[in-house]
This record gives sequence, C-alpha cells and structure tokens, in this order.
Amino acid sequence: MAANAQAREANQETPVEVPAVKPAQEEAPALPDRPADVPIITDEDFNAALPPIEDTAAPPAEPTPSQAAPAVAEDALPDVTATEDTELDAPLPALEGYDIQPNQTALAEEALPEIRYVTVVDGLHDLHLNDEFKPLSALMNGKGKAANVAQVRARATEDEALILRLLKSQGYYDGTVTTSLAQPTEAKGPVQAHIVVTPGPPYHLGLIMADSQPTLPPDLIRNALPLKTGDQIIATNVLAAEANVSVVLQQSGYPFVKVGDRDILLDGAKLTGDYTLKVDTGHRARFGGFKSDGKEAFGADHVAVMTRFDKGDLYDNRKVDDLREALVATGLFRSVAVEPVATGAFADDGSEYVDLLVHQQRGPYRTLAGEFGYNTGEGVTATASWQNRNKFPPEGALIVTAALGTQEQGLTTTFRRSNAKKRDRTFQLSAGATHNIYDSYEAYTVNLAGSISRVSTPLWQKVWTWSYGFDIAASKEASDGLASFDAAADNYYIAALPTKITYDRSDSLLNPATGYRASAEVTPLISLSGGGTSVRTVLDASYYYPMGAKGVIAARSRLGVIYGGELDKIPPSRRLYAGGGGSVRGYSYQQLGPHDATGAATGGLSLFEASVEYRYRFGDFGIVPFIDIGQSYASTTPSFSDLRVGIGIGARLYTNFGPIRIDIATPLNRDKTNSEPQIALYVGIGQAF
Repeated sequence: MAANAQAREANQETPVEVPAVKPAQEEAPALPDRPADVPIITDEDFNAALPPIEDTAAPPAEPTPSQAAPAVAEDALPDVTATEDTELDAPLPALEGYDIQPNQTALAEEALPEIRYVTVVDGLHDLHLNDEFKPLSALMNGKGKAANVAQVRARATEDEALILRLLKSQGYYDGTVTTSLAQPTEAKGPVQAHIVVTPGPPYHLGLIMADSQPTLPPDLIRNALPLKTGDQIIATNVLAAEANVSVVLQQSGYPFVKVGDRDILLDGAKLTGDYTLKVDTGHRARFGGFKSDGKEAFGADHVAVMTRFDKGDLYDNRKVDDLREALVATGLFRSVAVEPVATGAFADDGSEYVDLLVHQQRGPYRTLAGEFGYNTGEGVTATASWQNRNKFPPEGALIVTAALGTQEQGLTTTFRRSNAKKRDRTFQLSAGATHNIYDSYEAYTVNLAGSISRVSTPLWQKVWTWSYGFDIAASKEASDGLASFDAAADNYYIAALPTKITYDRSDSLLNPATGYRASAEVTPLISLSGGGTSVRTVLDASYYYPMGAKGVIAARSRLGVIYGGELDKIPPSRRLYAGGGGSVRGYSYQQLGPHDATGAATGGLSLFEASVEYRYRFGDFGIVPFIDIGQSYASTTPSFSDLRVGIGIGARLYTNFGPIRIDIATPLNRDKTNSEPQIALYVGIGQAF
C-alpha cells in the first residue's frame, strides 16, 4: 500500500511556475559606452567560457588475445563473382501447384450478423418536416439494418446535419439536434437511435432591398419580389420570389437580367434577417430585327410575319415564347429555338434594340397518311393523302388526297399557304373530281374552290376562327329511286360563296371536357343554269360540362335553313339531310326527312338536330351512352314535328392523337316502310361532336 501511494505521488505533476512578465513601460539599465569596433565578447573569451566535454561512460574494454578474431588469409576468401545460384535461374512453379485457400478472416467478417435498430425522431412533427426528412434520412433509408453500432452512429451524424439544414430552410437558425443510441434491453432487441430536435425561435424578414441598376419603373424589382417584412424566412418562398424577379423583368423589357446572390444579415436579438438581392438588369431593350441560322425551313423575313409585336415595342419574353410556339405549330422543324441578341444600337430613350435569333433545324416535309372509318349507310370510308408541307417555301404545301370508300371516290389536289402574309392566315386553292353514291342521291362533280381562313389545329387551338371563299362546281346528279341515272340526272352549274365563323371556348378540339362552341355558316348559292339563287344557313352549338374527374356531359344542337330556292332547283348534294353518324345515330345516312313516291329521301330545306352524351373514362378506355333526335323538313323553317329518336352506347379508346370512337345505336321510332336498320354501327376518330 505504501509503495503504491508513493508511486501515485511520484506520478503527480507539480505545478509549473510562470515567470512574471515585466511591464512594457520599465526601462532597461543603460549600457556603458564602448568603441563601435570593439565586440561585446571576443571569440577567445567565448571559447574559454565553454565547459569541458567529459566522458561520463567508461571506454569499451579491449578484447583479450583469446577473444580476438583469427586472421584469415586473403587468398582463402571465396570468389563471390564466380558462384552460380541455380535456384535463381530455375523457372517459377505453376500457380496450379499452390493450394489457394480463402481468407478465413475476411469470410468471418462478412458473416458477422447485422444488427437491427429503430429510429425515433422528436421535434419535427410540429414543424411539418417529417415528409421532407424521411426520404432523405440515412437512418430511414437503412431500413433498420446495419453492420454494427458504429454504422448506426455514422448514419445518425448524417441525419443531424440534414435536420439542421431543414431547420434553416424554415427559418430556424438557432436550432440544435442531439442524438443518443440506447442499447437493447433484450439480447436480440434493436438498438434505438433517438434524435431530439430543438428548433428554437424562427427568424423573420426585416428589411427587403435590391442591389441593382436603376429600372423603369423604379420599384420594378421590389414589386416583383413577393416577400413582406415580418414573413418567416422560408427557403422555398425566397427562391420562388427570386425566380419571379427574373420572369417579371424579362416580361418588362430586360431580356438579359441576371439574378445574383442573396445576402441575409441575421440579428439574433431581434430574430430578424435583413434581405438584400443582387440583380444585374442589363440594358432595357426593345424589339429590333430577326436573324436565322441552322438548317432553315424559311428565312428571317417570314419569321417576322409570324410575330405579334412590331419593331420598337418594349421587349416581352411572353411574346418571344408565343413566336416559338407558332414556329413549332408549322410542323416544319425537328427543333427550333429563339433567343435575344444585343445589337449595340440604342433608341432615343436609352433602351437597346435586340434582334431575335432563330435557331432552325428543319424536319422532314413529306407525309403519307391514311384514315379509315365505317358508318352504317355510308359504308367504308377510306382516304389516303400525300403532302409536302414546304413544297413552295415559305409554308407552301402541296396535298394530294384520294377517297377510296364504298360510296365515295375522288381525287383532290390542294395548294395551301399557311401564315400567308399574316400570322394564322391560310390561303387555299383546290381542284377535285368526286363520285358520290348514297341511298339519297348519286352525283359526279368537278369543282374549283378557294378560301382564306383562320383555323384551329390540335396544337394551336384558337378562340375565334373564320373562313370565306368561293366554290365553282359542275355536277351531274339524280335522286335515288329513279329507273336510270343517265335518263333522270340533271346537270347543275353552281357558284357558291361559303362563309363561316366559329367561337370556341372548349379545352380541346378532339376530346373536349369543358367549355362550349358556337358556329354559323352562311353560303349563298347562285345557279349558273337558270335555277335562281338561295342562301344556305347552318347554326351549330355544343356544350361540355365535367362531372367529376372521369365524366363529361356533352350536348349539341343544329339548326339549318335554305331560303330563296325551290327544292327541285337545288342540287341534291347541297340540300339538308338528317340521319347517320354525326347526325341522328341509329338511322341510315341522310334518310330522315321528305321522301319521293319511290320512298327515296330527297333532302329538305330545313333541319333540326340535338344530342346528349355522357362520356365516362377509366384509364385509356371509356363508355358513352347517348341519345340523338332530329328531322329534316321540306319547308324553309323547321316545324319540330315527327322528330326521330335514336339511342345507343359507345366505346372509346383514348390515344395520344385523339379517341377512337365505336358507337352502336338503334332507332326508337323508325319508319318500317323505309327499311331502316334496327342496329347501326359507327367507327371513327374523335368524339361525335
């Protein structure tokens, strides 16, 4: 015991005294005067003052004669250079000769049993950060399994840093995170990783400032920052506000704006942060000219036709996006992009003119397409078309279409110029020859037609569309039921001036789910063979109302009248008919309305139709129950009497180019004398209306 005590005392450190430092203001004693060339101490005096070096250890003993190594004659040494080592010259043995055994230690480490753990986090639930923490957590992603406790601790350390970042993202800059690992109470129980989060008080925005060049208006940047003093400093809100600055400035004449770093100066006493955003606005700009590069479909002069702004207008990025969408809608490009380019030229107000550079990569121009359908009464309808969309640049298309149906055959050649001297204006000229043979009439027709229009496309749907033009036709037609077509057919020479206007507030051309449409078509007809003049007018309206996420109620109506002409003076192909797909489903095509003595439909001078559908969609499929009513009349105004009703159900297959439609319908009050079918089938692309 005494020895141990002494040893402990010997091991104790004795305190080291630190010599006191003299105050800097005490003066050192003065040195006596000496000559400048006399050293302070001479070399002799310095060497003499050195202490002598004494050997404290005894010198090694000399070996005795008996211990001395015997002398070896020089000629008795072996000649090393002459010795040959045969082992070194021998080839290495083959590896197959070795017995290779696995590293048992490594295998033992791999076979170590993993431990299980549970993670408990306190303090994040009230901050609504659990949903952000869980997918990023190292502990959570470990799924409660680890190789050892050290790995659990390493994951917990990662999660501590993650939680601190999450806290700061919500304005908790003074938050703390502590982690503890509790050993299991049972032999095979899990380790508990317990994380305790103490967020501390949140920080709020104090002053909000922008460090930038002057803008017009002066408060442009501040108004574009949707941040308010007193708001909690939340990272996502700050980032969204900064992104909004870039968007608003590019819409307000600053195409080259660059949003820089932010600076938030925290005040721990007030729990506030003064926010400053650096913004390099660049020059205020106005639209200048146009440039183009790459594989061009057309030149910069045609690009200028497609804009919705004039040179000198204040730069607005939304108008540039609109131009890019119009370029995409032409269908001529594999890829296309538009960017502003500084010119160095300035307007009188100091703003810079910027040109728009269009990067073009044209795509293939030629397209071969086909369409197939079937309707009871119309039979098989099939069309094939070939077109070169840029045969006559810019955007001059040549289209050849052939109709190969069972009741319609024909060939039509069309020239179409899109964006003709003005955005969204289309000029079209076509010539064709067709043969139609229906239950109601047979006709051979040649015609020349032209139009100027503003039309919608699935990619670029417009609210207002219109068209006007001319149609000069010569036809030989006869109503069905006559004994001989050649003997009964009449020749008709017609000049027509079709005009149509449409107002569309629906959300889709091929598959509308909400909104409405209305259109009016007025076509004056002039008979060049003495048949007089008439005016054909057709009014259409449709409405779409969503029923939850999967259903749509769709309704439509049509009213048509022909004024100023007698029924037998109007070509059968231009009269008003009802029945069939797109009209009253369940009845034969064009078979409703007046009939002649032989029972053949003659068409009428007025028309009324209405339909209601319920379109229910599940995935890529849909089911559509529907009801249609309608009738055509010999009078110039519809009497709304003797309305025919058809009901049915349809199936839909939804594709990326529109729904494929299959409808089955039956008439409720069919005229048995006219051999109308009991079941009618309709197949096509797009909804019925």
